[in-house]
Amino acid sequence: MSETTQGVRVQSGSRALRAGVELLSSMRFAIALLTVICIASVIGTVLKQHEPAVNYVNQFGPFWAELFGAVQLNAVYSAWWFLLILAFLVVSTSLCIARNTPKFLSDIKAYKENIREQSLRAFHHKAESPLAQTTEAEARRIGGMLASGGWKVRLQQRDTAAGPGTGWMVAAKAGAANKIGYIAAHSAIVLVCVGGLLDGDLIVRAQMLLGGKTPYAGGGLIAEVKPEHRLSERNPTFRGNLLVAEGTQSSTAILNQSDGVLLQELPFAVELKKFIVEHYSTGMPKLFASEIIIHDKATGEKIPARVEVNHPASYKGIEIYQSSFDDGGSRLKLRAVPMVAGAKAFDVEGVVGSSTQLTNNGGGPGSDTLTLEFTALRTINVENFAGGAENLSGADVRKVDLRESVESRLGAANKTVTKKELRNVGPSVSYKLRDAAGQAREFHNYMLPVDTGDGTPVFLLGVRETPSEPFRYLRVPADDQGGMDGFVRMRAALADPAAREKAVRRYVAQAIEPSRRELAEQLSQSASRALAVFAGALPAAQGKPAGGLQAISDFMEANVPEAERSRAGEVLIRILNGSLFELAQLTRENAGLKPLEQDDRTRGFMTQAVLSLSDAVMYPAPIAFELKDFTQVQASVFQVARAPGKNIVYLGCALLILGVFAMLYIRERRVWVWLSPQGQGSHALMALSTNRKTMDGDKEFVQLAQKLIGAQPQPQTPAGHA
Repeated sequence: MSETTQGVRVQSGSRALRAGVELLSSMRFAIALLTVICIASVIGTVLKQHEPAVNYVNQFGPFWAELFGAVQLNAVYSAWWFLLILAFLVVSTSLCIARNTPKFLSDIKAYKENIREQSLRAFHHKAESPLAQTTEAEARRIGGMLASGGWKVRLQQRDTAAGPGTGWMVAAKAGAANKIGYIAAHSAIVLVCVGGLLDGDLIVRAQMLLGGKTPYAGGGLIAEVKPEHRLSERNPTFRGNLLVAEGTQSSTAILNQSDGVLLQELPFAVELKKFIVEHYSTGMPKLFASEIIIHDKATGEKIPARVEVNHPASYKGIEIYQSSFDDGGSRLKLRAVPMVAGAKAFDVEGVVGSSTQLTNNGGGPGSDTLTLEFTALRTINVENFAGGAENLSGADVRKVDLRESVESRLGAANKTVTKKELRNVGPSVSYKLRDAAGQAREFHNYMLPVDTGDGTPVFLLGVRETPSEPFRYLRVPADDQGGMDGFVRMRAALADPAAREKAVRRYVAQAIEPSRRELAEQLSQSASRALAVFAGALPAAQGKPAGGLQAISDFMEANVPEAERSRAGEVLIRILNGSLFELAQLTRENAGLKPLEQDDRTRGFMTQAVLSLSDAVMYPAPIAFELKDFTQVQASVFQVARAPGKNIVYLGCALLILGVFAMLYIRERRVWVWLSPQGQGSHALMALSTNRKTMDGDKEFVQLAQKLIGAQPQPQTPAGHA
């Protein structure tokens, strides 16, 4: 703001106090604070704010998660050090304004008409010329011409230093608003910071420190939360979230804190009548809006309103923004699909956000008591099938990862945009299975079978261990009825020794003539062992999977010489496929269904069934849940804010625009013309100063010199300054 980086120099007080005041009011200190604020803002933009602590642990590890929490990088804009920096910046910039404003105002008023002739000769822009009229006549002529050109002019009559006679000084100035721009820009910084402090957590933190308010870290109903965790309706500033399901209303906002939440009471209740969402072809939301009714608690008045993104509703000084949308408690009907021997199929109903206990899930691993948590329902899932089912992400389109989105569009010139084949694969359900120790896995299953490109529709059953991992999908082929029953029957029959033996006998009877008993016996033994190894009925080596194609491979490595493995493998796989086909036929016969036809559709089903049965060995749960029916209930996530500093910030932004415009586009210029007597006429010495040396300034001086005194300027490097 000033020509020096020094601050206010206090004449009294201790040396430390004087040095502290000088540093606090200096430009270098303000620039350092702005640099720290910029760095903190970048961190707050890149690092997701106010996420649960476990999310930071999963993404960055326990050390960095603990460090982020210690320095509050997970809540930058409400961190005590960030607010302290803003406060120091306000004080520093205010002192800078107080130090320089009187000087600038005085400079704006001054014409500096007392400048001496020798000083004018030292200016870069100067010109001399004899004039025909007297000094007074020329002074009034030149002053009038400058005034008509928009300059502010002052005339001064004074004695000449070179000899007898009276000389005249014409002093003119223009562009004084340039210095007003400096004041406005620096005042804007103060106003924006003050507005940010008012609209930030400063007042809420003051209530926590002085008013005995504490964050609430428990669970349960909002109505049961104690008063020490609630903020009054008269709270002058806050910003929180309000989730309202269709057909319900809410009047309590949630203010997230690093160690819990505070409840903010509102002077009204928001009722969600209808939630509206439209999607792009990519599945991303194109528009989401809420039809709401505002219920005034004091008067009982009902005010209908519509809230859209960037089009908030306002009532009693509180803005209601459309922030996002969520599930409002959709009702789900699921069917358990057995994945281990002994598990039973059953139906279960629940509501998104609730949980239920499951017992007696079979005798396999994980058969102890489990807790089923219904986490999400998504009715639209648009996936990219250009690269096959490997591109299935299971990503929630309501949550956009800015970093991934940016990185996918930046990088080397050889990075190309891959071809996309977008397809809506229908509804899906997400749930968690939590064991007695509290460990949970997340599952994401699609309701309808999906053709991933090989012509065989499959049900996709996704699972992941932690939220930071992508989903891994088990592909269960759809049978001729469009369901998973065919796979379930084969899975159960594969675990039954009697069913395996019967399937082997059928396979051997079709493959070998009855007269060749010795060959039939050998084939029977090979098929029985192959099915047993594939089913996991034989003990596996430590660290090796018990069942599936990998178990077949391990068996061959242990029992077949390396030179014979290729040919033996082909024979063994052919025997396995034939036995499994007979096993499938046996299950259909027991279910009263007609046998499978020997066609391409059956071959595709059996190929995928073999792969699915192999992968099912590693499925980490005794049961999977298939979505059979649902009743969707939408919910809107509103952001409610009382922001008294908003108008202050708007004023600061306006001043910043005006100030920057004034500093960049308005040049401060001063012109002096000293007229001294010379014979019957006068002699003119003209000089011009400007705050920025530009080509426009050079051209303007040439034009002024020719117009005012009829002289050709002779610029030179200045030897000094006034």
